Amino acid sequence: MLQPLGGARGYEASLTKNPRFIPPPLFGSGKRRNLSVSDYLGNGGHGMSDVVIQSPRSPLRQLCGVQVLGTGSFVPPTIVRNEDLASLGYDADWILQRTGIRERRHAGPEMATSDMAIAAATRCLEQAGAKPSEVDLVVVGTFTPDMPAPATACLVQDRLGIAAPAFDVQAACAGFLYSLVVGMQFVASGNSRRALVIGADTNSRIANPADMKTYPLFGDGAGAVLLGAGEPGQGLVSYTLGADGSGQDLLCRKMGGSRFPTSLAGLDRQEQFLRMEGRPIFKWAIRLVEQTVRDVLAEAHKTIDDIDLLVLHQANIRIMYGAADNLGVPRDKVLVNIDKYGNTSAASVPLALDEAHREGRIRRGSLIMLSGFGAGLAWGTALLKW
Repeated sequence: MLQPLGGARGYEASLTKNPRFIPPPLFGSGKRRNLSVSDYLGNGGHGMSDVVIQSPRSPLRQLCGVQVLGTGSFVPPTIVRNEDLASLGYDADWILQRTGIRERRHAGPEMATSDMAIAAATRCLEQAGAKPSEVDLVVVGTFTPDMPAPATACLVQDRLGIAAPAFDVQAACAGFLYSLVVGMQFVASGNSRRALVIGADTNSRIANPADMKTYPLFGDGAGAVLLGAGEPGQGLVSYTLGADGSGQDLLCRKMGGSRFPTSLAGLDRQEQFLRMEGRPIFKWAIRLVEQTVRDVLAEAHKTIDDIDLLVLHQANIRIMYGAADNLGVPRDKVLVNIDKYGNTSAASVPLALDEAHREGRIRRGSLIMLSGFGAGLAWGTALLKW
């Protein structure tokens, strides 16, 4: 179990070893009902469940000469088991069967995204044997920032005592892959010697407890990597980043921006919460992962057998195993921690990467296939040589 670290002031004094989960209030009508398949795969009530997403193929690139110097991660101490959601009308076994999730972590009211990012970054720097003063770039992938402005990365930079540029990248569940590519570009071009790249999200703040399609899926957490110059063969042997805004309404959070500013009317419509059309997203994700993994391997002149570890965004166990089975990747090569943490959005891939690294499943020369995908629609798939 990952434990809270020092350094993220403002919340550490109030953490306990295993705080009790207190069910949040239901918004809107507050009605509870029995679950159905459509609750998790989504009929949405908006006539969108039968939408078939045909995203365009994204360009393939290479980004080498960069290495991962260290990894770190953090999850809040409050464990929310499926059984804890019974008072909200959820069926524990049904959640496990449809998603693979047994429990997830929720941040307490005193904890924000920057707090988790700082804890993950601290652990990452400690593992790399690096000091905050050595970091010359901070990139945070998140779609649940502490506040609309300033960037969460600036809060991390300040509280860690780093003298460097800092900015956020918003690509939802693909946020870490996008941020990783940005950080690696800075290093590869010689514009950064030590780039700190973090993925962090506090999803429990934007999930509606009354929405059975989304609330049990998400958890909170953060993961980080420290990047530096590497050998010519290290880094992203091949990668692709893509987007398809035609699917924007399938996974979105409407209110809070310039088009739909926060309003009482919006709050009444519960537009402050994340909404997802599960069925089309589910089908799209499996096709997307399979296609982009094949494209990235072909560009790198590698085969499925060359993959040492498959680290996918932890969205749903059926997406991960469905894509792996279609690709012919043995399940023992698929890193799975969704059962413990749920979907942690931008934190998902770096949290899993840190877990694999600390367990000794990654060593120098390992070929790791990474893939993140989600709202935007946006995605990133990359073959990383350690």
